Amino acid sequence: MATALADEIDVLAKAKRAIGGDYTPSEDELYMSEVQQDYFRRLLLEWKKSILNAAADTLQQLQDGPIREPDLNDRASSETDWGIELRTRDRQRKLIAKIDSALRRIEEGEYGFCEVSGEPIGIGRLIARPVATMTVEAQQAHERREKVSRDD
Repeated sequence: MATALADEIDVLAKAKRAIGGDYTPSEDELYMSEVQQDYFRRLLLEWKKSILNAAADTLQQLQDGPIREPDLNDRASSETDWGIELRTRDRQRKLIAKIDSALRRIEEGEYGFCEVSGEPIGIGRLIARPVATMTVEAQQAHERREKVSRDD
């Protein structure tokens, strides 16, 4: 799990570098101004593009041929690595749906506002997690409810 999260953070960091520029949204400007919305739109599109490129690379590697390790231990290790890679790609496939949802929210003028309370999510949280749909407080309450229902 930690590796998948690290991969996700790495891909997001690459997307941030790819959109370049000197602009980074700040708390000092009008919340969800046109400039901020454009920044997050470009970031989300670049993030999605990076994920799709990585998925295409993985698919190409799979099509290049089966694992042909003569040693059983080497083969098992390779198969484990491929299993991890495929789980990472599946996690990223689900992330693409969240990115598409965030892009839709930008177009509808709902991006950056909590789906539970309607309050601003906050620039810092959106920079760290551009697909966030809830404020930190609402997310924590949601996770507490999930934990309670799991424990039952």
